[in-house]
Amino acid sequence: MASYILRRLLQSALILLGITLVTFVLLYLVPADPARQIAGRSATAETVANIRAQLGLDQPFFVQYWRYLTGLLQGDLGRSYLQRTEVSELVASRLPATLLLMAGAIACELALGLTIGIIAALKRNSRLDNGLMIFSFISISAPQFVVGILLLYVFAVKLGWFPIGGYGTFAHLVLPAVTLGFLGGGWYSRMMRSSMIDVLGQDFVRTARAKGLSKWRIVLRHVLPNAILPIIAMIGIDIGLFMSGIVVVESVFGWPGIGQLAWQAIQRVDIPIIMGVTLVSATAIVLGNLLADLTAPLIDPRIKLK
Repeated sequence: MASYILRRLLQSALILLGITLVTFVLLYLVPADPARQIAGRSATAETVANIRAQLGLDQPFFVQYWRYLTGLLQGDLGRSYLQRTEVSELVASRLPATLLLMAGAIACELALGLTIGIIAALKRNSRLDNGLMIFSFISISAPQFVVGILLLYVFAVKLGWFPIGGYGTFAHLVLPAVTLGFLGGGWYSRMMRSSMIDVLGQDFVRTARAKGLSKWRIVLRHVLPNAILPIIAMIGIDIGLFMSGIVVVESVFGWPGIGQLAWQAIQRVDIPIIMGVTLVSATAIVLGNLLADLTAPLIDPRIKLK
């Protein structure tokens, strides 16, 4: 186990190194000039050149990248060009909101997706199954901003049950979490249905039925532990996706997560913030997948880590 974790951590470090390189290259090739954004439209060419020199943007690409890596190894994510604040502080200030939204969204999509998937698999090829799969397809296809605006209009404006936007209480969390849960629940339901159908056809399930075990005992004790394994991998991926924040949903509900921070940085070409959020999100995805792999043997002892 220890050697497996060590090997995965080394692989993760190489992956993160590659992500920083690709992101840095793309930002380097972007025609927008951060120095011009800082100086303003009316600034002279000399002023822009001075700002570019102060930020080190006039240096060759590899010099800039090496300087970034050197700081990164010391735990320095850089300093925002416009806000004049350490990127680590900006990300840390937005992280609690993102973690809270991530937990709420994953809980909603699991509750919705697993329930629909289990019912659809047990009622396979019935009208109920077809109706639930149509609902899942709609939830997958629905644009995020449309779902968010509809929920706001119905439950915040018309019914007044929840605040229109903001952050701070459980009521503020419900609508954005349900929006993300509605969108992600469709994927989980389809995956759960397929996995359940596959497990229901296995020999050990037929053996359990032959022993006279009740239907729900078979489902809860034998089918679910095996069918849920693909879901665990999806949760690991979702952790990274929600860490980066769903920008559209955060914008609709005014949720102050790191996704909104990244969107503001992209508009202003604030490269240190973009790099910082990208690296944090990539780290979350890598660790989420590692956590999913480590959890799988606990659910099914037949799975061995190699």
